[in-house]
Amino acid sequence: MFQDYRDQINEVEGIKFPSNSYRQMVLQPAYDEAKRHFLTSMVQIHIAHLKMLEEQQLVSKEDAKKIGQAIKKLDLEYYKTRDYSPQFEDLFFRIENKLIELGGDIAGNLHIARSRNDMGIAIYRMTLRKKMLSVMQELLSLRSSLIAFAKENVDTIMIGYTHTQQAQPTTFAHYLKAVINQLTRDFTRMQAAYGTINKSSMGAAALTTTGFNISRERMQELLAFDGIIENAWDAVAGADYIAEAATVVQLAALNLGRTSQDFLLWATQEFNAFRLASPYVQISSIMPQKRNPVSIEHTRSLLSSVVGDTDTVLKMIHNTPFGDIVDTEDDMQPYLWRAMDRLIGIYKLFGSLVITMNVNKENLLKRAQNSFANVTELADTFVRSEKISFRQAHSIVSLCVRTLIERSEESLKNLTWEMANEKSLEVTGKELQIARPDFYNALKPEYFVHVRTILGGPAPETMRRSLEIAETDAGVMQEWVTDKADCIKKAEQQLEQLLQGWDET
Repeated sequence: MFQDYRDQINEVEGIKFPSNSYRQMVLQPAYDEAKRHFLTSMVQIHIAHLKMLEEQQLVSKEDAKKIGQAIKKLDLEYYKTRDYSPQFEDLFFRIENKLIELGGDIAGNLHIARSRNDMGIAIYRMTLRKKMLSVMQELLSLRSSLIAFAKENVDTIMIGYTHTQQAQPTTFAHYLKAVINQLTRDFTRMQAAYGTINKSSMGAAALTTTGFNISRERMQELLAFDGIIENAWDAVAGADYIAEAATVVQLAALNLGRTSQDFLLWATQEFNAFRLASPYVQISSIMPQKRNPVSIEHTRSLLSSVVGDTDTVLKMIHNTPFGDIVDTEDDMQPYLWRAMDRLIGIYKLFGSLVITMNVNKENLLKRAQNSFANVTELADTFVRSEKISFRQAHSIVSLCVRTLIERSEESLKNLTWEMANEKSLEVTGKELQIARPDFYNALKPEYFVHVRTILGGPAPETMRRSLEIAETDAGVMQEWVTDKADCIKKAEQQLEQLLQGWDET
């Protein structure tokens, strides 16, 4: 009975590696991802490794030329369209087999002092560094859009909220600058992650380096890595470069998700803080009046999916042995790539919808004027004008607000000098010294905002200076991304020139 069951399994799965289910579940998807993402990096490593072997006299110039010509003859477009073949375990072996076919057995020397382990890690890192730079570039684009939008709203007074309740008057620019600062920190974290990612594993071989006199430094230089992973075991086992990348991408998604939640709330008719441009809303199939802010809704949900994919990455690393394992390789990498690609798209969408929206400035100001949000400044004013403690001033204003609420007059427009004077007598036993014009001026949200001129405050002149600094920082940040991208591009051009140098001519 058991043998019959085994025979049935063997008939379906086959009796040679790979089994049909393993091929369908693991090898085919891994091959598909590899041919989309790894072909170019794999060939670049071949070129760099061959040049290093030639320079170290581990292969002769004549043999290097033969191998180089074989590399040049590879038809990468062909491999991009081919399906997985059980004849070869993976794309690496398929390419190696073709090189030996094109260059003869001597092409097998291309694998001197090298393993799929150190080579695979280098490929992952080369792929990931480019994706990280793409995320950072789009982050900078969003940041610049928010700076431009904030400059248009330094005088847009609105209520700021704490604990989801009306707190104090501020400006839309003040809120946006907080988001800009958060993006700046996201960028800084991505810079650090890039530094961890862009290290060379080449020369680690399987996990103990090699007895051949290779130059790991030359491989670092040729492949545009910023450094070398010194310990060979660490080079093939360390997965924290992936975890760090996943963590910074996850945090960036969480950060922007909080802002998208605010925007979704502010887009409601009850808040009516702004009106999205037509390309970013959808109508209802039944309710003619609807302008559904679907662009913000999708932004919020897709950011959650970024968090989910990056969390999958971290969970797949969790409790894995510290060695070369498949857990941190083919199965896991696509989750991080998908998260990064999605974050790039979200940055682009969010920047576009923000820069094209129309802010309802009059409505926001009116709401601030008709609220109690300005009473903090009234208490501050009493401290200065009446020479009393803040706690006494707080009590006077609190009693005024409580009285107005009991009268169902929930607006500072109904707060009079006479009422405040009455409460001052209750608290301090003294009449108010403040002049009536100064008292009523202190009730205005415009005054509240304009007197907050110190660093970090919402006063227009303060915000303009802050935004100017942010623009200056943008230039420095952009230069960093451009320099890193240029280093990679120059290295790739150099590798192409080296390949041409092994031409048959």
